[in-house]
Amino acid sequence: QVQLVESGGGLVQAGGSLRLSCVASGRTTFSTYTMGWFRQAPGKEREFVAAIIWSGGSLYYADSVKGRFTISRDNAKNTMYLQMNSLKPEDTAVYYCATDRVPYSGIYHFKTYNYWGQGTQVTVSS
Repeated sequence: QVQLVESGGGLVQAGGSLRLSCVASGRTTFSTYTMGWFRQAPGKEREFVAAIIWSGGSLYYADSVKGRFTISRDNAKNTMYLQMNSLKPEDTAVYYCATDRVPYSGIYHFKTYNYWGQGTQVTVSS
């Protein structure tokens, strides 16, 4: 069974930085998987933040975070990261990591992913 465990959330002032981590387990290899970050603010639908193709390393970002967030992975540790810089109050949300074998057309859609972490809260104060 695939398991994902996030960490690294917290409270930060606007303009600050946080790094989220997501450790994946339950598969011998995740080379055929896409790993993604999504977030959900109160009263809003879960939205795409960033994704990485585990094998080739192709990166995808939501327009709202381009230039501020960086997604990366460490193959040896089966760990994905989200470096978040220049944080804004509107980035406040619960952040989730997700994974699955998804087609290109499904990378940006949370319903495409079947494996999810428990979420980590990110709060950005103004």
